[in-house]
Amino acid sequence: NWTSVFGGPAWNQLPDGDWYLHLFAPEQPDLNWANPEVAADLEHTLRFWLDRGVDGFRIDVAHGMAKPETLRDMDNSVPEGAGILHDNATDPRFDNDGVHEIHRMIRKVMDGYPNTVTVGEIWVKGDERFARYLRPDELHLGFNFRLVAADFDADAVRTAIEATLRAAPTGTPTWTLSNHDVIRHVTRYGDGTPGVERARAMALVELALPGAVFLYNGEELGLPTIQLPDWALQDPIWERSGHTDRGRDGSRVPVPWEGTEPPYGFSPGSDSWLPMPLEWASLTVEAQLEDEDSTLSLYRHAVELRKSHAIRSSLRTTFHRDGCTTVNLGSS
Repeated sequence: NWTSVFGGPAWNQLPDGDWYLHLFAPEQPDLNWANPEVAADLEHTLRFWLDRGVDGFRIDVAHGMAKPETLRDMDNSVPEGAGILHDNATDPRFDNDGVHEIHRMIRKVMDGYPNTVTVGEIWVKGDERFARYLRPDELHLGFNFRLVAADFDADAVRTAIEATLRAAPTGTPTWTLSNHDVIRHVTRYGDGTPGVERARAMALVELALPGAVFLYNGEELGLPTIQLPDWALQDPIWERSGHTDRGRDGSRVPVPWEGTEPPYGFSPGSDSWLPMPLEWASLTVEAQLEDEDSTLSLYRHAVELRKSHAIRSSLRTTFHRDGCTTVNLGSS
């Protein structure tokens, strides 16, 4: 009775009568990691790219590769279409113990190529469960989304930071505020001027933390999530939910580069794969590059400070009643 994260059943039947599993779109069949040929083929693919000098791999849904042998039913507490963010320890689709053997196999390959890295997208709740993916013989890094889930609130941010540090006791903590699956943090924090100001403050918090920071394209420009018209939506969630879930396209609108009209230099044509709003003319890279007060300039300056100052564990952050935030970025 498994359902797809994008809605509808997770099983499709082929013309010959066989069925296959897809936790996401039907065009994305899940591989059967119980078959040794799958592991051998992945090792061949990893080495193909590593021999050509790539620096590493991002592993999508790194907690969803292994499945329980019995393929037991989902219980009724897991709603239909429940996604990778759904917190349910009984969900058989994700975080099965067998997944760690797959990551150990990948790590053995990576260890033969110095200075390469694996980064896993891991949506598991519970610091101990997350930390298991970062053991010395598994992933080098794991995307930790605690700051994504935290409200713009002093206690919530502190809790997220402390949890992230606990989840990487022997590895490198990671930080991110947005990605292609969630509402951009300018919009999450209130949209408009308040959202931008809070997003700028949280960028300084994030870039002052120890570990690895991941920036989602467009956040350095202060881009919000866009409400796109129905005709423009392309996320499979939109179709598979029967047009009840608008999906993630609003956070995937292309980056505006230059000019005063869409597509702002993103493509040579007159439009882009997702439409870009007219009001983004002031948010282009060109418009912000030489403006010392722009969000792009703030990010560039903060990244330079991060490179030139040792990041210590002490970080003083003050949240004011008016919603503003001050951060001490000193080297101590």
